[in-house]
Amino acid sequence: MSAYASARHIFSGSAALALALWLTQAASPAEPVDVELVLAVDVSLSMSPAELEIQRHGYAAALTHDNVLKAIAEGAYGKIAVTYVEWAGTTWQRVVVPWTVIANRADAEGFVAKLDANPPDSARRTSISGALSFGSDLFAESGFQGTKRVIDVSGDGPNNQGAPVDLTRDEVVKQGITINGLPLMTRGGFSGAFDVDNLDRYYSDCVIGGPGAFMIPVNDWTQFPEAIRRKLVLELASPASPQWAADEAAHVPVVRADDRPAADCQVGEKMWRNRGWGMP
Repeated sequence: MSAYASARHIFSGSAALALALWLTQAASPAEPVDVELVLAVDVSLSMSPAELEIQRHGYAAALTHDNVLKAIAEGAYGKIAVTYVEWAGTTWQRVVVPWTVIANRADAEGFVAKLDANPPDSARRTSISGALSFGSDLFAESGFQGTKRVIDVSGDGPNNQGAPVDLTRDEVVKQGITINGLPLMTRGGFSGAFDVDNLDRYYSDCVIGGPGAFMIPVNDWTQFPEAIRRKLVLELASPASPQWAADEAAHVPVVRADDRPAADCQVGEKMWRNRGWGMP
């Protein structure tokens, strides 16, 4: 056999092996979980460094809370898959913790350790639509098959960059994904110029959607850890579970999506266009 033919034979064999491995991986069934959950967290410049830390600590505390772990354990598979994403402008999204299975406290603490490994970044503008599109794409590469797929988006202002948020919401919901919201009406951070008084209504009408979608407003940062914990319990527990019933009995009902939009879904874009100063 000539050197050319030998090299060709080796290359062909390597290519065939690579193709076989790829086909094996592609044919492997996705791991079943009760919920695939994207935690999409606002880190735009309207959030102060202290507020960014409060967010991180709030999610860390919630994911390791007994009630959340019980809600996970009560699922049919007893496990969920979670990824943590920070977002700001249209092209600024960062996966802080990749898809991770949480089935017990050790798993949750491992997730939190990854979350704590790097401090939060911050960036300009607010593109909820960009975060939703990015989050929806993550499900395709998760390697899991959830009974539910949920994007849990938190933010302190309306969409002011990128595609219209309500249209993006509708496209994401068509994929069978539920979007839940955590509007942060805390009036903090570096810029109050783009705050809206009815951010909770904006989230209800323009952001959340899909089967069983809901949002929980946060009016003060002291409420944040409890709001996150409660939101996770409602997202992860079955409506028939003891955790769901106990939470509903102990708190005011959450605000769920309805079919009567009232908020202006373009309010953020209009405020940005009408700003009276020269930021590009």
